[in-house]
Amino acid sequence: MNEEIEFILDTAKEAMNNAIEHLIKELRSIRAGKATPAMLGTVMVDYYGSQTPLGQVANVSTPDPRTIAIQPWEKNMLQEIERAIQLANLGFNPMNNGDIIMINVPPLTEERRRGLAKQAKAEAEHAKVGIRNARKDANNDIKKTDVSDDMKKIAEDNVQELTNTFVKEIDDKFSIKEKEIMTV
Repeated sequence: MNEEIEFILDTAKEAMNNAIEHLIKELRSIRAGKATPAMLGTVMVDYYGSQTPLGQVANVSTPDPRTIAIQPWEKNMLQEIERAIQLANLGFNPMNNGDIIMINVPPLTEERRRGLAKQAKAEAEHAKVGIRNARKDANNDIKKTDVSDDMKKIAEDNVQELTNTFVKEIDDKFSIKEKEIMTV
């Protein structure tokens, strides 16, 4: 195959991989039945004037499926971490005992589970839009190349195969996450 076409296919594949990576990150932040450190992945703490991810100022662990424990590297960061969790508006109520911050993760109601599943589906659809945009860009680039029509057709078929593969991967990741969310 022509180098220009290979470059277009590689670029499309990279864009599709980025859409999958983004989906994985978003799905990880959607809460399922049990507590995970990833639930606090979006929390940014004011660490001496700069916004720093929680994981860089404290150890975040889950001693049991309903509890998240946050052990700051520096004791004077306890109030800042507590405030950052409340500002993140995740629906958690942090409890500071002077050494460690504990968060009890309440069990999800059926209504909340449905809402989270809907949110996960929206993220999956968003990722599919990213995949389709990468396909459209690749096909437009292929049309602009100076190769035979047969080569263009083969390249477009390759782009469609890539698209189908990535869309199936998105569907698989969504169904796993949906099952995780809906399991009581």
